[in-house]
Amino acid sequence: MSFYSIRAIYLFEMSRTGRTLMQSVVSPVLSTSLYFVVFGSAIGSRMVEIDGVSYGAFIVPGLTMLSLLNQSISNASFGIYMPKFSGTIYELLSAPVSYVEILLGYVGAAATKSMVLGFLILLTARLFVDYEIVHPFWMVGFLALTAVTFSLFGFILGIWADGFEKLQVVPMMIVTPLTFLGGSFYSIDMLPPFWQKVTLLNPVVYLISAFRWSFYGVADVSVTLSAGMILLFLAACLLLVRWIFKTGYRLRA
Repeated sequence: MSFYSIRAIYLFEMSRTGRTLMQSVVSPVLSTSLYFVVFGSAIGSRMVEIDGVSYGAFIVPGLTMLSLLNQSISNASFGIYMPKFSGTIYELLSAPVSYVEILLGYVGAAATKSMVLGFLILLTARLFVDYEIVHPFWMVGFLALTAVTFSLFGFILGIWADGFEKLQVVPMMIVTPLTFLGGSFYSIDMLPPFWQKVTLLNPVVYLISAFRWSFYGVADVSVTLSAGMILLFLAACLLLVRWIFKTGYRLRA
């Protein structure tokens, strides 16, 4: 394995952040800040506590996860789609660079950018609501694991997409609704029994539940089950990426 190849791809992708600072950093932070202003400060002050946590603090993990998921997918999918669109992907595939090195470079850069954004959102949230982090080590761990997993998913999406509009379909039409319905603004224990069972079919529930547990020590789902679901999705993404590189799906055509 050549670490020079990984470093070259990684630094190239990270440098793109500086050229798209408004889109990749400022815009997500500002949009999430609006949620903190409206739901955290304005509405949150009139809401009752949930599981002993003020409403403004309760929504911090969910809103952070909302931005993290969308940005992980967008960064990784756009990063691999542009070489396909411009045709430079063939130069990369013909170079003495393994598929593992390509994957580590692109996914590593996308996950890094998403994690930095996640920490910026958490710092920004301090301006509007007071919150605590009971398990900081696990908070960073779940943040990193989620960023890597959904950057992998975004990498797959970028290879699958054959147009710019398809890059936005999954984040806007699938991930965002699932995040809103996954307990970002409420505890699933507040739902009727039938809808609680339906909600458990939503994979994002496990992400938000585990992340919220790292903050306040409360969770809608077992932390072990949540971690297992995240690792299962990560393994599925790795297997799919392996198949893509093995078959050359939408890479060699």
